[in-house]
Amino acid sequence: MRTREQYMNSVHRAGRIWNLSVMVLLMLFPILAAVIFGVLPDWKGLGLGVIATCPMYWAVAVIETVTYVPMLGAGGSYLSFVTGNISNLKLPCAINALDQAEVKANSEEGEIVSTVAIAVSSIVTTLIILLGVILIVPLMPLLQSEALAPAFAQILPALFGGLGVVFISKNWKISIAPVVLMLILFIFVPAFNASTVGIVVPISVIFTLIGTRVLYKKTNFLKD
Repeated sequence: MRTREQYMNSVHRAGRIWNLSVMVLLMLFPILAAVIFGVLPDWKGLGLGVIATCPMYWAVAVIETVTYVPMLGAGGSYLSFVTGNISNLKLPCAINALDQAEVKANSEEGEIVSTVAIAVSSIVTTLIILLGVILIVPLMPLLQSEALAPAFAQILPALFGGLGVVFISKNWKISIAPVVLMLILFIFVPAFNASTVGIVVPISVIFTLIGTRVLYKKTNFLKD
């Protein structure tokens, strides 16, 4: 029978191997394309693009790691960063599984539940993508119909709305400050949009923690 330390060591070993392997595979595509077609990138343009974009992605990578790992656990984090779609798929699945199992994310049980939930989510996503590739041509007229357009536009709001109701209902007072902050940012700061979710989520998390701590210490607002 494995101890927790042995299990975590195996998780970190497998996670590092698979994450590094995926990085290599991702880099192989442009390299093979350049070799096969006999073309090289514009090194000056590539360098300027890297300088302009990499600092932002590095910052987001650090922020997402600090934000997501405590919620997803080690195994879930490795799986999520390999398979992607963390904020709009893997994180909601993990949080919902933890809530249904009534375990905390930083517990031994939470580590297992989160990893299994994200693994199942990844398998289901892969199967759905496979079906989508096979059925995309015959279903295209239906998917592009005007009748279904409003439904596709509300998929993410419906997903996060359902999760939001569950967690906000547990203590709605805590949600007031972060909800107001996010509304102000998205309404009055055009730079914040769907593409900046990697920055917006940590801001909301930090603001929520600070606001909750202040309310808990200074008032009886959370105790009523």
